[in-house]
Amino acid sequence: MSVNRVTRNLVRSRANFLCEYCHSAEESSSTLFTIDHILPRSIGGSDELENLALACHRCNNNRYNFVTGTDPETEQEVTLFNPRQQQWSEHFNWSADGLEIMGITPTGRGTCDRLDLNDLYHNEGAIIRARRLWIRAGWHPPSGDPRQNS
Repeated sequence: MSVNRVTRNLVRSRANFLCEYCHSAEESSSTLFTIDHILPRSIGGSDELENLALACHRCNNNRYNFVTGTDPETEQEVTLFNPRQQQWSEHFNWSADGLEIMGITPTGRGTCDRLDLNDLYHNEGAIIRARRLWIRAGWHPPSGDPRQNS
């Protein structure tokens, strides 16, 4: 079963048209973002609104059906960030220059690592180059997102 148009639009609006993981703007993408199942359907997740998040294609592909990651600082397995139950600003902030997402909790660090939010393992830094352009255009980081002190 696929998510219907009404539910899809509710998810997009609720997320302010931002990927709920990396906070990229849907408007900067050439395609609409995907609807992510926080608890993947492949392991019992539903199409209920509380199990759905807006995700860019990079985050959705990298997340796949994982629900945990490894905190690189503690090397412990942690649950990935859940945008329905957690606040983004409690787990992440932007580097002072706005180019990188910094995990500030075990959940944040594990999510940064698993979803490769800064393209350390995939795409040869394409997201950093895109963010640099978005900053020049004044579109990034999203207003209200915290930044590290310079």
